Amino acid sequence: MHWLDWAAVGAYFLVMLLIGVWSHRRVNDVSDYFTGGGRMPWWLTGISHHMSGYSAAVFVAYAAVAYNYGITVYVWAFLPLALGTGVGAWLFAPRWNRLQRRYKVASPLEYLARRYDIPTQQALAWSGALLKVFDVAAKWASVAVLLKVFTGMSMTNGILLTGVVTLLYCTVGGLWADALTEFGQFVIQGVAALSMMWVVLDRLGGVSSLGSLWHRLPSGHTHPLVGPYTAGFLTAYVVVKLFEYNGGMWNLAQRYMATDSPRAARRSAGLSATLYLVWPAVLLLPAVAAPVLMPHIKDPQQTYALMAQSYLPMGLVGLTLAGMFSHTMAMASSDANAISAVVTRDILPALLPGFRDASTERGLRVARVVTVVFITVSMVVAIEADHFGGVLGIIVGMVAAVMGPISIPMLLGLLPAFRRCGPRAALASWALGLGGYFLVKYGLDGASQTTVVVTPLVTSLVVYIGLGLLLPEPDEDADAVVAAVSGPEPGPETAALNPLAEQA
Repeated sequence: MHWLDWAAVGAYFLVMLLIGVWSHRRVNDVSDYFTGGGRMPWWLTGISHHMSGYSAAVFVAYAAVAYNYGITVYVWAFLPLALGTGVGAWLFAPRWNRLQRRYKVASPLEYLARRYDIPTQQALAWSGALLKVFDVAAKWASVAVLLKVFTGMSMTNGILLTGVVTLLYCTVGGLWADALTEFGQFVIQGVAALSMMWVVLDRLGGVSSLGSLWHRLPSGHTHPLVGPYTAGFLTAYVVVKLFEYNGGMWNLAQRYMATDSPRAARRSAGLSATLYLVWPAVLLLPAVAAPVLMPHIKDPQQTYALMAQSYLPMGLVGLTLAGMFSHTMAMASSDANAISAVVTRDILPALLPGFRDASTERGLRVARVVTVVFITVSMVVAIEADHFGGVLGIIVGMVAAVMGPISIPMLLGLLPAFRRCGPRAALASWALGLGGYFLVKYGLDGASQTTVVVTPLVTSLVVYIGLGLLLPEPDEDADAVVAAVSGPEPGPETAALNPLAEQA
């Protein structure tokens, strides 16, 4: 790369670190660290929710799908995000905010101990934390692929560079640092992506060439569903993303908890859903058009990086690389914050009962140590990503499949319709869903990707709802939690009498 490109990348990293230092001043306790003290504006959390939802995998794994199959990648990978987040704006976002405001929780899983019981909370916490290690590892591996193409840097060094910079700013600044850097990353990515789209359209013959592009693409590339991406796969993916992007991916629930009201949380989700509907189409247009402009790319995962190197002028190549970095660092830092919240607020108090009464200083110190450990372990897994099926294998095959069993009890537990689904239903749903995943993934030869994704999801959903209907477990505490997150805002006297708030 030219020195102007290196200057753009260096300036990006410097700004991220400065934001982390500035955000450090706003963090006085674990509430500030994990939920921004519930003071973030809706537009900031909306952009943060959006940026936390996908990473450099868009420019690696998904760009490869766009190159090989065409527009189907937008249909099955991103329309479900817009749909799921849009539904969640009405169904889940306000409930997460009420949960934080009424019970003063700092982790999305804190409420599970009262809604179900401590074993259920711990099962979801431990398995979800392990899943997140692999999820974030896939993101580190994605950005390392891009660095290798742009700079020749080895995969290992690329993972270490990105991970260490992310570690520095998110550890000191908490959720405020995450949200503010994600906003900056959104601006950078906007400039880079629009520049890339412009030069690609110019190569194709101008804006008017969009109309004829679809006739120049290889056969099947304009089909909404093609290859392994069937209607069954799309249906399963929609349901998985409905749960994942409304709280199953814990860091995204934190965005709703960080706003100052349920109405603001709903607006935040609406903004994120709109961005998911529009922005991925801009990001992926170059990769969709790549078979026309570069028909002989050997490794489709390098499509976006090769196009940037070939078509963009000096300076913009570095800015584009910084934009690709931004997605990975946004998701990884927010995941690290969420995992730290779960470990600090859910796992450690169960292992060490006296930890819940820890001082503010000790709580913050432990939260930061957990963040360091999580990012370090995920980088180690990323270096060995090929042993887990590569980037797309982790994201689709593992994360999407396992997300259902973890998120179904947590999300449905917020809704009045499922208030009689108790610990038995939650634990059985989790255990049998995970068992279904391992059975089809490792016990059946030749199981399709659709089967791997559908089996744990359907199993968990059927078991949770079925046991709730056949063996209901009515409980006053569970009813109180559901009623609290579903009703209007409480007055000061109601909050003062709240037992869960006193525990937190």
